[in-house]
Amino acid sequence: MQSGWSVPDSDGTAFTPMVVLELAPDTNEEAIKWLLSRIRDREQNGGVELLLEQTLTGGHDGQKGNPNVFLVGSTLERLLHGAEDVGLFKEFNDGSMRAFTYTNKDNFKDFQGDGDSLLSVAECQYIIKHKLDTLRAKDEANVPGYPKAKLYPGKSIIRRLQSKGILLQVFPLHDKEELKRLSFSWYKKVKFSSSSSFQPLNDIRRYFGEGLALYFGFLEYFTFAMLPMALIGIPYYLWDWEDYDKYVLFAVFNLVWSTVFLEVWKRSSASLAYSWGTLSRKKAFEEPRAGFHGVLGFNPVTGRKEPVYPNSKRQLKIYLLSVPFVLLCLYLSFYIMMIYFDMEHWALALYEVEPNFWTGLFLFVPSIIYAVVIEVLNLLYRYAAEFLTDWENHRLESSYQNHLVLKVLVFNFFNCFASLFYIAFVMQDMVLLRQSLATLLITSQILNQIMEAFLPYWLQRRRNKKAHKRLVKVMGDRELPLPEQAQLESDMSTYLGTFDDYLEQFLLFGYVSLFSCVYPLAAVLVVLNNITEVYSDAFKMCHVFKRPFAEPASNIGVWQVDIDSHAIVSKGIDIYSPLLLFKMNNDIIFVLMSSDLQLAFETMSVIAVVTNCALIGLSPQMKAYFLESDTQLILLVVCVEHILLAFKFILAFVIPDVPKQIQIKLARLEFESLEVLKKKMRPHLRKSWRPRRAQTLTSEEEEEERHRQPRY
Repeated sequence: MQSGWSVPDSDGTAFTPMVVLELAPDTNEEAIKWLLSRIRDREQNGGVELLLEQTLTGGHDGQKGNPNVFLVGSTLERLLHGAEDVGLFKEFNDGSMRAFTYTNKDNFKDFQGDGDSLLSVAECQYIIKHKLDTLRAKDEANVPGYPKAKLYPGKSIIRRLQSKGILLQVFPLHDKEELKRLSFSWYKKVKFSSSSSFQPLNDIRRYFGEGLALYFGFLEYFTFAMLPMALIGIPYYLWDWEDYDKYVLFAVFNLVWSTVFLEVWKRSSASLAYSWGTLSRKKAFEEPRAGFHGVLGFNPVTGRKEPVYPNSKRQLKIYLLSVPFVLLCLYLSFYIMMIYFDMEHWALALYEVEPNFWTGLFLFVPSIIYAVVIEVLNLLYRYAAEFLTDWENHRLESSYQNHLVLKVLVFNFFNCFASLFYIAFVMQDMVLLRQSLATLLITSQILNQIMEAFLPYWLQRRRNKKAHKRLVKVMGDRELPLPEQAQLESDMSTYLGTFDDYLEQFLLFGYVSLFSCVYPLAAVLVVLNNITEVYSDAFKMCHVFKRPFAEPASNIGVWQVDIDSHAIVSKGIDIYSPLLLFKMNNDIIFVLMSSDLQLAFETMSVIAVVTNCALIGLSPQMKAYFLESDTQLILLVVCVEHILLAFKFILAFVIPDVPKQIQIKLARLEFESLEVLKKKMRPHLRKSWRPRRAQTLTSEEEEEERHRQPRY
């Protein structure tokens, strides 16, 4: 697993530490002993059978180290059983991807010897995290030593400790040697290869998990997909083509490009997810969020006690406070936008009075100020949206994320694009639209690079400068001890997920697709931004942030949504689920039902069709053909827009989301699974339909029963 590190458990068992569990320095000793015993205890007794060793992290800046830091690991056998519990898919000997089972482990391609090479370190860390999350209270009324930290049977112990501030953090350790190799192949050299990717996506996936690997795969794909738009946009910008026919061609190309771009990504995403074993993986049963609270009740699904919160209260909070707050923020954004237009008029008036180089340069100042204000408002609103969504008290993490995404997307879309729509369709000033779009796009990219890469890197270097000096003075060129390595990583910033990264790409996609008729050079700027984004994001993942836990993903998260599934009725059993898993005699039988829609990007591409058609209709060249009748122009634009939308949806329908060869593999596996299911269920069905009276009837009663039965 991890190279060079091995520590003994309390019973003398050597293990490779993979996860750090840090409790508060003043944690009650009774609570520590209770938690460690529960983690080490056998599963039959309610434990999770993990290995731990306490390590004292060295302090810095004159402060004492935290004595309550524990290194967590596991035996290989427990990890393999855990791989089956979490539903990992691995490549079978026949080349198909199948759910891993411990009893059938020898039939998997990568299982060699004792199976040490089957699981990546990221998968091992994910399994350990899953085991810690499933550690539940038995008959304890509270955490020992903490009467206010209430427990009840079935309550997640880790979540309770986190909510009460007893458990500070749980994070996976970096593998220094593996990280060095990944950094070199990822961003320390320019790679020119005939392979399908310029990034080591498989290595990224093995080190950080499928979620991050899919993000970087999407970032690379989006960048290369922008190249045709950039190459066509350059001559449009340099020669300043204003002819109507040229703009129509560019708008139609943008329409086809945006549709093909999304559909081909679906196929690429499906291919990656299948090869990584997540396309056909079951969805884990969601537990209540750590911050969810309510009156203790009973869950009829799990049969466990858990907090219950009335949905009516949550809906009242949403509609009586959250929705009005969002509308108020939108109004505030609109008000600031109008101030920006006043500044534009003032700068333009100043230029008209005294036209020179400096007043001409001053024309860009209002847009730059407004771009900075937009970024600040987005940041402040994000904090407010998180506070409101927490206050709404959603039970599941998926529900929490959906409501947070909706709030953030609505505000960010309005805040970033409202001024451009106002200039285009109210003021109808195409020169100002082009200038504003260029200024907003360039300024936002510069600010994002500063906030996402340079600022975290600078803060991290400043935070660890003294610690590094002390360690170099003590250790010299020797390898950093494990406790000191854990201390350095614990002080690093926490990576909050890929949502902000996808949001940035979503807004860039909007800048390119919505106003391509007016500013064709936008794609060039996005390509340049994304090239630096790949390297800066790779650097901060390797050196700025703590290593995040791997998150299995088959698509790009909240930006995709399942839109199709079907019910299976088998032997009187109704089943309705994105993924059905039966487990009989250690055989995993699954039926896959999934279809993904790139909801956010798809919606943006539809809006782009309407916007580009409207911009063409507003162009002077187009109006010259309809000098006497605006009604005919509007009808023509609406008609063309409907035709283009119809073409777009037909194109999306024609291009399958999943490649044919993968469809065949999934269908074959589904067929085999159903056949095994039939064989497993047939004896039970025969037994259930066997007449019970026939076992106790005498020969005379059997003869009488035959005469009673009707003849056909």
